Amino acid sequence: MDIYVGNLPYKADEDVLKEIFEEYGEVAAVKIVTDTVTRRSKGFAFVTMNNDEQANQAIEELNEGELMGRKIVVNQARPKAANAGGDRGGRSGGYSRKQY
Repeated sequence: MDIYVGNLPYKADEDVLKEIFEEYGEVAAVKIVTDTVTRRSKGFAFVTMNNDEQANQAIEELNEGELMGRKIVVNQARPKAANAGGDRGGRSGGYSRKQY
């Protein structure tokens, strides 16, 4: 099961999350989402646990818990929407291409 972890402290790293979630079972993967330009954390991550029962227990016990002084949000990750980033192909904001 993929688990969404939000409102992460920017200092948190993947090792910290793995350690926390391993208390509930085997962790297959941890990925903190980072900005492509600055490489800084965007404040959320995804944790993958193969055992759904253990994953549900981790969600139940860790949601709204505190990590490094911040109240984190932990829930089952939802599938990415087909157009999650918005339509970037249109001409919005009054921008137009003039040909010279």
